[in-house]
Amino acid sequence: MFPKVPDQHKPNKPLVSNGLGVFYVLVSVVYLFLIYFFDAVGANGTSLPLSLASSAPLILAVCILFGGFLGMLDDWVDLKWRYKAFLPLIAAIPLSSFAYGLRLRSYMTIPLVGRIDFGVYYYFIIIPVLVTIFTNTVNMLGGLNGLETICPAIVLIGLMAMSVSNANLLYVPLITWLVLAALNLRGRIFVGNIGSFAIGMTLASFAIISDLKFILAISLLPYIFNSALILLTFFFYRKKATLSFDGNKLSSDHRRSLLTLITYRNPLTERQAVLVTSLLVALTTILAFVFQHIVLK
Repeated sequence: MFPKVPDQHKPNKPLVSNGLGVFYVLVSVVYLFLIYFFDAVGANGTSLPLSLASSAPLILAVCILFGGFLGMLDDWVDLKWRYKAFLPLIAAIPLSSFAYGLRLRSYMTIPLVGRIDFGVYYYFIIIPVLVTIFTNTVNMLGGLNGLETICPAIVLIGLMAMSVSNANLLYVPLITWLVLAALNLRGRIFVGNIGSFAIGMTLASFAIISDLKFILAISLLPYIFNSALILLTFFFYRKKATLSFDGNKLSSDHRRSLLTLITYRNPLTERQAVLVTSLLVALTTILAFVFQHIVLK
């Protein structure tokens, strides 16, 4: 049913089903539509007037759908980076409308800098830029079993813990993603670009809906570092990051990405590389939690 691709970091490169992230998209969207429906219809079955705030499940569902579509398109036609960099801007339109309608705070508190108020530019420039950056950085860190599923799950759990009032939006999506992560870690499936783009869009959208943009930026520091290293190396040296596999361990003779930096002259098994990366993401997520509860309190 699903196309099979070789697992490049396993002996004999066995074929594994790819694109299973579609289940995350379908289950999450149905769940969010149901939340929206039961908000729109009272217990007695009569329609109730909906405020803009109650449309959050619908906004999140639309964004996840678009993220899944973008990933599916990339799986089909292998989109060039210049297209993937700008397509998420479309998904930012409902988010910008949502934030502007609720007049979410237009300022961000940055350490050593203080509070910066972007005014109306926050809704129509900052939000689209953040959605594009967050979605693409999440998509760029992958390639190992468990890496593209476990790390986003850590950030997702952190965001839910820091936004208790909106956490119900992600109960079923999180459970679905954890099931896929368990299968992905064992090398049974790949979520594909459809999964990585959908989860990246989930993180970006939920952070904006819950007003946790800078908190998400802190949590995604390893992702941002990885993307910056890949792009700078490519733009200046026209070289891509690659991992060598000797049948047992991964290694690298250069430092052009987070993974190549971790394995630079330090061979690690696939599980070890995923563990180190996951610990880095967990550390920055904890740092974001501390920042929210101490600095922003």
